Amino acid sequence: MNLGNQKRMAASILKCGINRVWMDPDRTEDATEAVTRNDIRGLINSGVIKAVRKKGISKGRIKKRKMQKKKGRRKGRGSREGTTYARLPKKRRWIQRIRPQRKMLKELRDNGKIDKKTYRKLYRHASGGMFKSKAHLKSHLQVEE
Repeated sequence: MNLGNQKRMAASILKCGINRVWMDPDRTEDATEAVTRNDIRGLINSGVIKAVRKKGISKGRIKKRKMQKKKGRRKGRGSREGTTYARLPKKRRWIQRIRPQRKMLKELRDNGKIDKKTYRKLYRHASGGMFKSKAHLKSHLQVEE
């Protein structure tokens, strides 16, 4: 039985390719009798002819990679594009370093742990880049005391 004509008509009605048209193998005689587009529509409604679902591309691997990156993995030398300072600019790095230091100094001054004169001195040191981090500043304060 040649069902090429019926498949072609069904494809145009279902708005899909000929290869995606599926016909029930148990009811092929009904399909052979269908001559007009109206007959084909009737067979589509009764479920003799269907459009097979498109094969998609799995997102599983992408989701897994995204989860790994969220955890901070996959950041090795081979994955990097751009220089160190393109990835995290010097200014942003400076901001991340200086803001906590200044905040800590203000808290110490307001709580009365250090006087105004010491605050100004340490503030200038921090601005000059003397301390690597907040922890470094704390250790410097302990040594001074």
